Amino acid sequence: MTYNSKVLALKYRPSDFGDLVGQEIIGETIFNSVKLNKIPNAYLFTGIRGVGKTTIARIVAKSLNCSNGIEKLCKDNLCENCEAISASNHIDVLEMDAASKTGVDDVRDLIEFSRYGPSSAKYKIFIIDEVHMLSKQAFNALLKTLEEPPEYLKFIFATTEVKKIPITVISRCQRFDLPRIKSQELFDYIKKIKDKEKGKISDDVIRLIVKISEGSVRDALSLLDRAIITFPNDKELDLDTAQNIFGYFDKSYLINLVQYILGGEEKKVIEIYRSIYDKGVDPKNFLNDFLEILYYFKNIDSLKVEGNNFSINDNEFKEISEISKKVDTKVLLNFWQFTLKTLEEIDLVSNQNLSIEMFLVRLIYLSHITQNSNESLKMDHSNNKSVELKLNEEKTFENKDTNQNNNKTVSQIKNIFQEEKSKKINEEKINSFEDLIKICVEKKELHLKYELETNVNLVSFKNQRIEISFNENLNKNFVKDLSLKLFEWTNLRWIIAFSKQNGKPTIKEVDKINKSQMFSSAEKSKIIKKIEEVFPDVELIDIELDKNN
Repeated sequence: MTYNSKVLALKYRPSDFGDLVGQEIIGETIFNSVKLNKIPNAYLFTGIRGVGKTTIARIVAKSLNCSNGIEKLCKDNLCENCEAISASNHIDVLEMDAASKTGVDDVRDLIEFSRYGPSSAKYKIFIIDEVHMLSKQAFNALLKTLEEPPEYLKFIFATTEVKKIPITVISRCQRFDLPRIKSQELFDYIKKIKDKEKGKISDDVIRLIVKISEGSVRDALSLLDRAIITFPNDKELDLDTAQNIFGYFDKSYLINLVQYILGGEEKKVIEIYRSIYDKGVDPKNFLNDFLEILYYFKNIDSLKVEGNNFSINDNEFKEISEISKKVDTKVLLNFWQFTLKTLEEIDLVSNQNLSIEMFLVRLIYLSHITQNSNESLKMDHSNNKSVELKLNEEKTFENKDTNQNNNKTVSQIKNIFQEEKSKKINEEKINSFEDLIKICVEKKELHLKYELETNVNLVSFKNQRIEISFNENLNKNFVKDLSLKLFEWTNLRWIIAFSKQNGKPTIKEVDKINKSQMFSSAEKSKIIKKIEEVFPDVELIDIELDKNN
């Protein structure tokens, strides 16, 4: 493959710290550490895909082994070491993919290889990509070498899932968290590459590329590659064509969709969705985009046009702002919860497209139910006649002017009102951590009780907010399950926050401490000492308190 035929992500891969996009501070920090000869035993780079983890790893390897030194690091005319590192074939710089070499035997081979000094460079360097995929035994085998390697040996790790790496490994590395690239910075970079490649692409298309790439330079360059080859001649690629190429649809579709849902126009809702589906949009992606537009409807007053990651333009911002003033917040929150529920259930259906259409139809009825329920709650409960007259004026479910249908509508809305009232009567009072555990027992939610007692350290509990720390054994679905149950039991939204503070010991830990103290006291008691005099081999196994005393 010649240099000119490379894909853009490889062609414009940074060769030194100065070429990095959005990671200048990290580059400067590493440059200074090498310059001052304060080089750590191991580097750990973490971040989303395409932000420069492996690229920076290679630049670090070059900066440590460049024949010209760190201050004259090769850029164009590469020395022998830099050229070999760039081509991934340097004898002293070993790149390993942990996804394909996960076992302890692979790491043992690596450690054995590390016993020999470098052949042609100053340092022997191991670059391990996706290091989180190593097995637990492999990590353990690596620990000693990682902590006290020979002076000539350096490790560079890269990962997208740093939480899967044992803390014992992380503590032995100098960790760098690579952030997503900011939208404007990525826009300027992609535009510069577009000009170098003489691509005919509008600024709106570049903004779309930035939006889809979500802060990943590699994703953005891959999309730009596709955009440039679409019209290799003089014709400019416009936004509509780009959306079809990338399988993306304009936010205006979703804005209109929400508007028609709120207006109860089922036919138009289905027409808009089918036009979106015909563009090749995956049903799951549609639901995620729908969640995004709901977020804008709910929070539009706290957002600025220039600060929303090119997600919506000026006209869309204005349109959402106007519509949101007429929408009850409760309707939007119900839509949000219902969409999340559909996302969880969509894999159960073989034809996901039909499932989405039914989801949208159900949203239409959900919006009317919520609005009518709110109206009924605002009225005087004692004036039943006025309530019925008001409700009869609402257009719900079926818009027919017959007394029978009106009576059905009133009955349906009355039932909703009665359900809301019943929920309020049956609300549980949870004012403390002890109350929470008690209700878990009463409701037979024993798995939640176990997690609360064994794996949760309480930091604070007040005003429907529970702040906790936890150990590594906590179930990954704990927060989701507890939030749902708290809402079910109290009819209130609770916040469960994670704290950096250690929190109180778990209930199991407290019980263990108390029991230990009881054992210690019992062993010193006169009764036990007398028993030991008679039976020297006696051993205290357990203690049971007399509940009658």
